Amino acid sequence: MGLRRPPKSRQIDLSEGRRCSVRILGTNDAAGPPILLLHGWFASAGLNWHRAFAELSEHHFVVAPDLPGHAGTTPQDGHRRSPLSSKRSRFDIERSADDIAELLDELEIDQPVIVVGYSLGGMVAQMLWRRYPERVAGLVLGATSAAPVPVSRGRLPLAGVMQVARGATDALDRLTHHPRRLAGDLHKNLVARLPSPLNSALDSALREIPSVHWVLEEFTSHHWPTVLDAGRAIAHFDAREWIGDIDVPTSVIMTERDTLIPLEQQEAMVAALDSPHVETMDAGHLACVRSDFAETLLSSCRAVKRGIAANLA
Repeated sequence: MGLRRPPKSRQIDLSEGRRCSVRILGTNDAAGPPILLLHGWFASAGLNWHRAFAELSEHHFVVAPDLPGHAGTTPQDGHRRSPLSSKRSRFDIERSADDIAELLDELEIDQPVIVVGYSLGGMVAQMLWRRYPERVAGLVLGATSAAPVPVSRGRLPLAGVMQVARGATDALDRLTHHPRRLAGDLHKNLVARLPSPLNSALDSALREIPSVHWVLEEFTSHHWPTVLDAGRAIAHFDAREWIGDIDVPTSVIMTERDTLIPLEQQEAMVAALDSPHVETMDAGHLACVRSDFAETLLSSCRAVKRGIAANLA
């Protein structure tokens, strides 16, 4: 993942006493629409986008929030409580889109943005377009799907994640107080108990995490019951009835060796969209931590910008 610490985040007040952790880079007078980065499950803005921050901010105004319960953003019930409190810890994708729209209001970003969503962030990005189409100038969807767990595969395996989370309270407590035991405890008490292919994908992820302080800070700032409940939200997400209505320039980054969002699900999303630009990476679900990710992301954003310009011409 590299050792470079990402830019520090700041806290923005939202409604109902909640706060959103967000990284803001570049200048607001940069050419073209601002870029909004939405990270994936179990990650944070820092973890997901640290490879791309410098390159993107050279050319764009960049806003990268942490989703509810992830890193420094409070859960959607408005109370962080303890890192282990599982009461009122549901994660809702529709409300996450509402939170993002509110954040843009608080930051006084009036013009439509290019929304870049990775994995879970890609689902929030799709929902943001559906609920607030006037906010979205274009989309970049990476390592994501319109229906990550189709009915044909059964929608309930990932919903069992919450039960696992509550059963792993002792392990999560140790993680909070002893962050350097993160990878070992997560694998022993959580990852090994998850359904396949989720366990294999997360196992690969943990093996790639270096023992650097900022990475552990990001993980141990999570409100774990909310983060784990995001798995239930992923399991039930299904945009197939309306994803074909997306009418803004869209680029898709396909991760060809992905075991968490298999290639056939990504291809089905591409087929449902209206002639999207497509980039491919010979990588698994953690393509975002590779050194060549920034180049692919920049290429996708440029394609979307060209589409926006063509629509305005």
